[in-house]
Amino acid sequence: MSPVYDVIVAGAGPVGSSAARECAKAGLSVLCIEEQGTIGYPVQCAGLLSLAAFAECEAGPRSILNTVTGARVIAGDGQVLTIDAKVPKAHVVDRGILDREIAKSAADTGADFLTKTAVCEVKEDRVVTRGMNGRGDIRFRILIAADGPRSTIARLYGMERARTYLAGIQAEGRLARERDLVELWPGASEDFFGWVIPSGDGRVRAGLCGTTQVPERFAAFIRRIGLSSDLHMVTGTLPLGVMPKTYGRRTLFTGDAGGFAKPTSGGGVYTGIRTARHAAAVAALCCEQDDFSDTALAEYESRWQADIGKELALGYRLFLMRRHLSPETLDRMIAAMAAPEIVDTIVKHGDMDRPGKLAGILIKNPSLIRFFSPLLFSGIRSFL
Repeated sequence: MSPVYDVIVAGAGPVGSSAARECAKAGLSVLCIEEQGTIGYPVQCAGLLSLAAFAECEAGPRSILNTVTGARVIAGDGQVLTIDAKVPKAHVVDRGILDREIAKSAADTGADFLTKTAVCEVKEDRVVTRGMNGRGDIRFRILIAADGPRSTIARLYGMERARTYLAGIQAEGRLARERDLVELWPGASEDFFGWVIPSGDGRVRAGLCGTTQVPERFAAFIRRIGLSSDLHMVTGTLPLGVMPKTYGRRTLFTGDAGGFAKPTSGGGVYTGIRTARHAAAVAALCCEQDDFSDTALAEYESRWQADIGKELALGYRLFLMRRHLSPETLDRMIAAMAAPEIVDTIVKHGDMDRPGKLAGILIKNPSLIRFFSPLLFSGIRSFL
């Protein structure tokens, strides 16, 4: 008979491995199941992590390729808004190395790992797996779903999913760019934006996300910036808007599986690992009390809501506002934000992971209030 694990974690990305590590720290028996043969591949991330996000990983510096101090926003009409804090703000990382470091720390803490194996069915307190060892049947007390934006577990349960899904494409190659600044191109995608991230040694990562015509927009974008098209490319899916219910049936949904990516930037490591920590704490509490009812699991939702819920809700409203800005309006907004006093405000109060404070300040600026008026009428005051 197979052992009964206190916790099974589906997915060994940064979120899943962090959940496994935190559960193991709490003294729980943990199994982390990963469908890929190598943790960290395939890469489906731009690899730009705020300092806070990198700290959440609890990893060493080996994965850091470059450190940036700010961003340059390039409007559709060619004007440039430069926001440079002159101090480190984010790291550009090798996600393969980073993911494996987090997984190793989880294993060192006591978590078991099973790779080349996928969860294909969940039966009450058992997962049915299929993989390199054939078919498996493993029992658990609580399940943490960290199996990505197309979560198999959420699909098996018939859960209502994230509200919006964006498709993304990114290429990496050589291109002359300043090492210290990321480039953001709002005009590259009417749904989101394009980016150029300097990864060191004269190399960049360039990509964009959107809902329609993503390959065509991506091809036009890399032609515009002068990046060769015959480079290594990766694709991915970005879920925006947290699923309406993030728990149920002995299961907690974390990271991209729950739609926890930041709607303002698409980053999911910071918010994802925050959910992993809350999931691990609630898993430990449920195991201690031997209570896995939905009433007990609801504590997870209360915890992440208190931590990052307000920011994610505001971020999604900002995302919806962005989708309704015409290219001309967006250019005028960028021009207005180039005023020195506004740039100083952004440098002083800007936070990649928690933009609510800055949004609350900018929305009151007389030069910008006309751009934010749709949000005012949609109830944004309750978030600020």
